[in-house]
Amino acid sequence: MSAKTLIVTPTYNEKTNLPRFISAVRGAFPEAHILVVDDNSPDGTGKIADDIAAKDPNVRVMHRPGKLGLGTAYTQAFEKGLGEDYDRFFEMDADLSHDVRYLPDFVRALDDGADVVIGSRNIPGGGVEGWGMHRHVISKGGSLYSRTILGLPVKDLTSGYKAFTRRALETIDLGTVKSNGYSFQIEMTYRAVKRGMKVTEVPIVFVDRTEGKSKMSRRIFVEAMGVVWRLRADSLRGAI
Repeated sequence: MSAKTLIVTPTYNEKTNLPRFISAVRGAFPEAHILVVDDNSPDGTGKIADDIAAKDPNVRVMHRPGKLGLGTAYTQAFEKGLGEDYDRFFEMDADLSHDVRYLPDFVRALDDGADVVIGSRNIPGGGVEGWGMHRHVISKGGSLYSRTILGLPVKDLTSGYKAFTRRALETIDLGTVKSNGYSFQIEMTYRAVKRGMKVTEVPIVFVDRTEGKSKMSRRIFVEAMGVVWRLRADSLRGAI
């Protein structure tokens, strides 16, 4: 784990989960730096993040003026990290659904030459705990739909537990990424595949949050399904 690594976690009302998340990550991957991107959480998550960062030089906080979306949180953080010469970049949710015990699997995949590593719920060894049928249908159905339209072999297109090399982010060209919600994960993987990056899936078991409220909604899901057709059209006209 010697490569300079940045773990990015966007937050909005995660005051209960964030300290536990940071503690878990620091224990599993002490060399990594953590960047919390807080969208002015009304519950004071940003202040909690500042307090942690004041005591730990490996933790920093990016404050944004409001709820600006998952996609821009990641792209802004990645752009900052690229400017600071990080080699590897991770996406992780602060709600403890992304278990830190899988971090060594991600690192091994990167060491073996992967440009993008996806924590997959849809390959052997992967799965989900704590979801009802509705969430399973949204996740698996959305991934299958997107894979079919875009012609991708990736089994879990909507996973938010991911890692990128510097080369992958520079090749994807973050300034061209248009998606900002649920579809952000789909677009990042699609652009990586279309631009010749090696994408590897490692199995994870996703555990639903026990504290706080999920950010997923029917509107976000429907919006994402429309974005898939935009990506396909952009690809056909050579814009990706």
